Amino acid sequence: MKFNLFTKAHNTAPQIPNFQGAPAYTLSPEMELYTAEVTWSLNDSFYEKDENRLLRLRQLMVKCNPAFVGKLAVYARTKMYMRSAPLVLVAELARIHRGDDLVARVTDKVINRADEITELLACYTQLNERKGPKKLNRLSKQLQKGLSAAFNKFDEYQFAKYNRPADIKLRDALFLVHPKAKDELQQLLFNKIAADTLQTPYTWETELSALGRLNFDSDEAKSAAFKAKWEELIDSKQLGYMATLRNLRNMQQAGVSYNHIYKVCAFLSSPVQVAKAKQFPFRFLSAYREMLNTETRSVVHSMLQKVSNALFATHNQGYTGEILQALEQAVQASAANIKGFDDNTRVLLACDVSGSMQKPVSANSKVLLYDIGLMLAMLLQSRCKNMQVGMFGDTWKTIAVPRHNILDNVQTFYRREGEVGYATNGYLVVKDLINRRIVMDKVMLFTDCQLWNNTIGGESIQALWAQYKTRVAPGAKLYLFDLQGYGQAPLQVMPNQVYLLAGWSDKIFEVLDALGRGGSAITEVNKIEL
Repeated sequence: MKFNLFTKAHNTAPQIPNFQGAPAYTLSPEMELYTAEVTWSLNDSFYEKDENRLLRLRQLMVKCNPAFVGKLAVYARTKMYMRSAPLVLVAELARIHRGDDLVARVTDKVINRADEITELLACYTQLNERKGPKKLNRLSKQLQKGLSAAFNKFDEYQFAKYNRPADIKLRDALFLVHPKAKDELQQLLFNKIAADTLQTPYTWETELSALGRLNFDSDEAKSAAFKAKWEELIDSKQLGYMATLRNLRNMQQAGVSYNHIYKVCAFLSSPVQVAKAKQFPFRFLSAYREMLNTETRSVVHSMLQKVSNALFATHNQGYTGEILQALEQAVQASAANIKGFDDNTRVLLACDVSGSMQKPVSANSKVLLYDIGLMLAMLLQSRCKNMQVGMFGDTWKTIAVPRHNILDNVQTFYRREGEVGYATNGYLVVKDLINRRIVMDKVMLFTDCQLWNNTIGGESIQALWAQYKTRVAPGAKLYLFDLQGYGQAPLQVMPNQVYLLAGWSDKIFEVLDALGRGGSAITEVNKIEL
């Protein structure tokens, strides 16, 4: 979350230059707003500062129907698993829209976690440049109404879990919004928020924090206590999916038993739990890499600790394979519902590994933009029987990988990305198909859409795609998976069966399925009920 900090379509537009000066095409305001929203982590991207994207979103919003903007906010939160970007749309919608209850309905549907109440208020004050003790005065009435409804969604545990020191606290929001309790028990809960007497929640953070404040007679006693606490947390089933992903190495280093590792693996790999967790695919990749690096890091850490600190000894490192397999099964479960690929569908997947794709998705993340492209491509590859997959930079190269080793395949590409250089010569993908007269049904590019030709020849992917359709594969379709949302496309969208979709979630494949049925990303957004 980015705001509430403790401060102690169819495109017939003319060509425009992209950020590299190569020919590109504008999108409709709705399509551009969609791509910008679902690929925004509220951090600077390679070509665009964070404040510039905000300005662009503001300009696009006034060009779009307010109901579409509201539906996009809900879509981004509930379908694409975005957290902060939907709050920006809600806050901006509250600033520019009046006359009905649209903002209230959107607010209620976007808030899915208790802390999003205060996050939205913090976002609202920042975007409206309000400061000081009266920064929450004159709150939008419809925003207030939506927040009031949201207060009745959560129980004491959910409120207490996120009742943390911040500029805007839960009790501040309560006094501002004055929610009407749905029943007597809810009113008692509101009274606890007002009095700041919520019961301390049982979470891994609170339990380990309390344990860390204790004095132990020895490192061995401390190690045993942390081992027992992790096992208790696992047995309690109160350890959430994201918390489990983030703490796999900590559990392993604490020396939890094989029985508990087994429980963790069963939890992670359960298709039901994967569906409930609503994690970005790259979260699994992050956990996978942490486990792959455990042994090396543990050796270095042990040397630094002179092997005397038993707390960080890796007692059950032999279970790493079990955990890696569970993560692989989990990510495969997230790909299980991908549709539209039978035995005869010929597919080419091309991943952009250029320099502009090698920027972290957020300031605190180790995941790069091209990691997201690789993950989505490998998810799709696992569902295709007749496919080729490769990567492009200065050159284009196909790489053979097994179908079902999704995370390991990403690592294979990750290790080899330097083999093709760091330009964005995506045109080579289509040129190769023409030269070899390879017939494909679907050609898919995972890219930030800033393609250009760094050679003297000047061939463009737009012209080459038209040639490919004429000379080789009249029925072929080209899909641009836009991973950064700069608002431009290297080909005209819709003519010559060129399609654009955007996002970092596996739900992007629902849009892909909709395209196969004659729909679009915009029709999927418009299906949202407010």
